This record gives sequence, C-alpha cells and structure tokens, in this order.
Amino acid sequence: MAYDVNEKRVAKILKTARKYLTWVQNSLLEGELTLSKFERLKSEVKKIIKEDEDSVIFYILSYGQKIDKEHIGQKREPEFFI
Repeated sequence: MAYDVNEKRVAKILKTARKYLTWVQNSLLEGELTLSKFERLKSEVKKIIKEDEDSVIFYILSYGQKIDKEHIGQKREPEFFI
C-alpha cells in the first residue's frame, strides 16, 4: 500500500494501515492479507480519505509469487517474515 494524503490525514492513515500491514518507509506499507482483511482495510481507508484530494494505491500480487527486493540505504522492515 502506498499513499499520498493531505498532511491532516497522514497519521490516521498510517495508524489504520499498520493494524493490517508492516510499515516499510514513508507512505509505504506491505504485507499479506486475507480477502476479508483487505476489504476491511479498504473500507477504513475510504472513511478517512477525501477522494478528491488524496491517493491510496494497493499493489495486489497473486498468492505464491516470489518478490525480489533490492534495498539501498537504511532498512525499516523486519528481518524475516512468517
């Protein structure tokens, strides 16, 4: 999930998203969700944002696909995933 929201709503969006996902870096979170949790997250986000001002993007990957990531700079993610 990546977001670009008005400064007034940043804290609320981050707090809501962190209930479901892991914070990676500014305005970017990641994690695996069940369909029901994903729907709850979207519902909560829609209640916070103003759709004419804010943007939230969910990157959805098919189950079981491997994702390679290359980091440059300070890591802000857990060392492992379960």
